[in-house]
Amino acid sequence: MSVKAVLFDMFDTLMMIEKDHAFYSPAVKSMHQYLYQNGIQVPFATFRDAYIKARDALYEKADLKMEEPHFNLRVKNALHNLGYYEQSETSLVQGATNAFSKEFMNYIRIDDDAAKVLKQLFPKYRLGIVSNFAIPECVTQLLQQHKLNNFFELVVVSAAVNRRKPNPEIFTYTLAKLNLSPKETVFVGDTVDADIKGPQQVGMKTIYIERRPQKELETVTPDKTIKALSELPAALEKN
Repeated sequence: MSVKAVLFDMFDTLMMIEKDHAFYSPAVKSMHQYLYQNGIQVPFATFRDAYIKARDALYEKADLKMEEPHFNLRVKNALHNLGYYEQSETSLVQGATNAFSKEFMNYIRIDDDAAKVLKQLFPKYRLGIVSNFAIPECVTQLLQQHKLNNFFELVVVSAAVNRRKPNPEIFTYTLAKLNLSPKETVFVGDTVDADIKGPQQVGMKTIYIERRPQKELETVTPDKTIKALSELPAALEKN
């Protein structure tokens, strides 16, 4: 059966997170600054500790089922830890999430080959994204900002469906939305567990883009390995 669709991981595949993921502390500070200016006047260290406690507690539970709660929930829980009983959908919580997202976006750059490769693939394949991220709106904004959004028929972000790669449910959900079988689909990504093992569990072919050494390659074998996105069109032609 011929390949009809190519699905991509987002971060460190199509878009690179620069400076060794150094965004985190500045993003939390931006979130604190927003909240402080809007009435949550606690010291940064106090907020940071409440946020980390909320984040870690949330993921301790979510990791058991490979779920992905929206970032708003960790903000809400952090505020609860500080005695402010906001709900996830309030403008204060959403504003804090937006502040984190805006700072995070300062650390993102499009891969040098991404636009050219997508233009090559677009006439031949149906294209989609399956990304792990707690702020789906940020993924949408980045795709629009870098003028990549029109290439993709479907973008599935983990926090929008509360399932995180390598949970097979996020892949079966995507395939159902596209009305495709796993054998008609290739997944391209940079993380062995999420982007190779996960898709393989549901029967997809996989192409691993080698960004950094990963021990998991000792036990998981991609169908193909490339070192740059520029190699992807040729790799797909040989499927």
